[in-house]
Amino acid sequence: MRRRGWIALALTLAGCATPAPPATWADFSLMGTTQGAEIGADGQPASRFAWSVGADGEAHVRWGDPRRWPPNYRERFRREGDWVMLDGWWDNGTYYRLALAREEICDAGCAQCTPLAGGGGPQHYVRWQLPAQAYCLRAAGRIIEESSGKATRFEHEQVWFPPGPCRNANFGERRCIRQLERWWDDNGAPFTLKLERTNWLARGLGPGFIIEQTHPKPWRAEMTSTKDTP
Repeated sequence: MRRRGWIALALTLAGCATPAPPATWADFSLMGTTQGAEIGADGQPASRFAWSVGADGEAHVRWGDPRRWPPNYRERFRREGDWVMLDGWWDNGTYYRLALAREEICDAGCAQCTPLAGGGGPQHYVRWQLPAQAYCLRAAGRIIEESSGKATRFEHEQVWFPPGPCRNANFGERRCIRQLERWWDDNGAPFTLKLERTNWLARGLGPGFIIEQTHPKPWRAEMTSTKDTP
């Protein structure tokens, strides 16, 4: 009888356990931390990222060549409710601000779209809490070079997929979310597709766990090691 009582108590306590909070984009991207990682391709260093924490809850991430670190390029994110917003980035000694003309959220096939109200400001980059179904974000507008006022037309399409298994040669089996993105602009050339790639973000490790680029040319890279900021 005593043993049965302990079993009943254990089952009762298990039933009262607090459920784990839902996964967020930060769990997979490392936004809000001071962590980073190095990414390699063909046995050579290819890229590196490092997060830092800015003022007023902003999160900044640097991307660049590991052999020429730290880079000037730094993206500026912040959370607004259930959205992570991309305001712009620093590079070439100036700031590039996004001015949106149109944003939409769509189904996984980038159809059945609904407008997103943004007021022409930062881009709705990704949902903070991870939905159970894939979804597509479409954004169009201008990139404003603040030092000169020069405007570049752009369009950005992203399909975000819910968590699933993933694997690379250096870290083995993990759990990832996946971003398929396409980018068009008229920077120095007629308006055309400039980039198409898929980026796997591994929980606790960040983006670049696997990168498979299909345009402008096929290219593959994988995360090779973790790096703390700087």
